[in-house]
Amino acid sequence: MSRFEVHDVKRNGDLGFGADREGRAQSANRSAYAFRPAARQDLPLLQRWLSTPEVVRWWGDPQEQAALLQEDLEEPAMVMRIVSFASRPFAYAQDYPVHAWPQPHFAHLPKGSRAIDSFIGEPDLIGRGHGSIYLRLLAERLKAEGAPVVAIDPDGDNLRARRAYEKAGFRGRTVVETGEGPAILMEFAG
Repeated sequence: MSRFEVHDVKRNGDLGFGADREGRAQSANRSAYAFRPAARQDLPLLQRWLSTPEVVRWWGDPQEQAALLQEDLEEPAMVMRIVSFASRPFAYAQDYPVHAWPQPHFAHLPKGSRAIDSFIGEPDLIGRGHGSIYLRLLAERLKAEGAPVVAIDPDGDNLRARRAYEKAGFRGRTVVETGEGPAILMEFAG
């Protein structure tokens, strides 16, 4: 079981309908989101998601990324999660200690800080407000578990993601250089 508490939709009284008629998330229905550890049996789902145009645009080659995720399943520092909404898996999120790998743009962050990488794999749920809700839930949980800073570093051109992160409570506009090119360093402010 992941360090992240899994929300039981039925126990929390949500009937599984946390969206309006157009499928947009309703922020009051935070209990409709659940996180579970990613496992080897999720690899076909992750490969399908990695092959969607929006994910390819920002994450790159699907085969290369799938191989990295498969390796990360054995990496204890990487916490990998499948995110569900109303019991439907739709997104992937991973978090890790920022100092576990050499990443100069995170070097100034205090010990114990965590970074998040994430994508929505189901195209019909992109742009509907889900990202900002589940990322806020995850960042709040990481802070509650003791992370002094929770950071995320979207590509500077990924305006949709940056808006979602801002709605989730992340702040920052500093352009940093990463191994994949320039990004915007954002920190969770709650």
